[in-house]
Amino acid sequence: MSPPPRSRVILLAGPSGSGKSSLSARTGLPVLALDDFYKEDGDPTLPLLPGGGAVDWDAPGSWHADAAVAAIGELCERGSADTPRYDISASAISGWSRLDLAGAPHFVAEGIFAAEIVGRCRELGLLADAICLRGSPATTAWRRFLRDLREGRKSVRFLVRRGWHLFRAERAIVGRQVGFGCTPCDQRETLSRIAAMGSARPARTTTTAPSVPT
Repeated sequence: MSPPPRSRVILLAGPSGSGKSSLSARTGLPVLALDDFYKEDGDPTLPLLPGGGAVDWDAPGSWHADAAVAAIGELCERGSADTPRYDISASAISGWSRLDLAGAPHFVAEGIFAAEIVGRCRELGLLADAICLRGSPATTAWRRFLRDLREGRKSVRFLVRRGWHLFRAERAIVGRQVGFGCTPCDQRETLSRIAAMGSARPARTTTTAPSVPT
């Protein structure tokens, strides 16, 4: 029988723009950004929006789920892992960082696709909790629009069209993530739920050159 993992992961899902990253930073726990596991532009397996041409970055096929689960497993078992740093504006990996949990018994892995790996993390004995961060669809849409403008990945016209689609689909997105095993919570409930687990410690992160780790 294998020994229990040193740490366990709290998967934090939620619609794009729901505030996952900012809330994760407020927990006091180490944070693994699952958006860093996006596929790079030009990858032939990237899903396309209806009509072709533009990549559907909101589809689960646009990220490396296996690599994300492997990194979570390494963090849980060893307490540290090399993780990619993804440049959203360039749709490419810009380098690698070493995330060290510094002995923390829990860490947060946040991203819009976090719900997709709830079952796998549970089966591997790595899961501490799975939460879907929900809020007002209008607030989420505005926060997402401002963030996407800063990132500069797409034109304003595209962002408005995409934002309207995601605004209308938000309830379905939350429902799908709850179906994968996430508990729906607002920001206050999420912070209280995570705080109840106790012993938050700051992580240590070091940056390395933009090459694949050995």
